[in-house]
Amino acid sequence: MKILDHLEEWLIAFLMAAATLVIFIAVVHRYASGFAVPVLQDLLLRIDTSWAQELTIYLFVWMAKFGAAYGVRTGIHVGVDVLVNRLPTPLQRRCILFGLLSGALFTGVIAVLGADFVIERSATSSTSEVMEVPIWVVYLAIPLGSALMCARFLQVAWQFSRGGELPTHDHSHVEGLAKDTAEGRQ
Repeated sequence: MKILDHLEEWLIAFLMAAATLVIFIAVVHRYASGFAVPVLQDLLLRIDTSWAQELTIYLFVWMAKFGAAYGVRTGIHVGVDVLVNRLPTPLQRRCILFGLLSGALFTGVIAVLGADFVIERSATSSTSEVMEVPIWVVYLAIPLGSALMCARFLQVAWQFSRGGELPTHDHSHVEGLAKDTAEGRQ
C-alpha cells in the first residue's frame, strides 16, 4: 500500500504542476505576443496554444478524481458528522461504518458504470475537440479514480472496524518541517 500511497501523491502533484505550467505558458504567450518586438512577436504568433485550456481542464478532472481518493485515505474528505457525534458510541460506530461502506458502494458503482462507458467510447472514433485525443482516454479518469476511491473507502472501513480509528488530518502540520520541541516552534 505504501507504493500506491506514494504513486497517488506523485500523480496528484504531477497533475497540479502540469496544469500550472500549461496555464503559465498560455498566459505568457497571450501577453508576450502583444509586445511590439518584431522577431519575438512573429515567433510567438506562429505558436498555437489553443490546446492549453482543454488540456488544463483534463488535468484538473484527473487531479480531482485522484485527489478525492487521497482525501478519503487521509481524512480530509468532507463529512458532516454533527448528528453522528451525538449518538451513543455503539450506534456511532455502526453509522460510521455504514457511511464508509455506502461510499464504497457508490464509488464502486460509478467505477463499473464508468468502465462500461469508457469501453463503449473506445469502440468509436470520438476525439476531444481541440487536442483530438481519443475521448475514451479523457473519460478513463472516471473508472480509475472511482475504483481507487472505492478501495480507499474499503481500506478506511476495514481499519475502522479493526481498531475504531478514522484517519485524521492535522491542518497545522506541514510535511518537511520538523518541530523544534525545545522551543515549541516550527
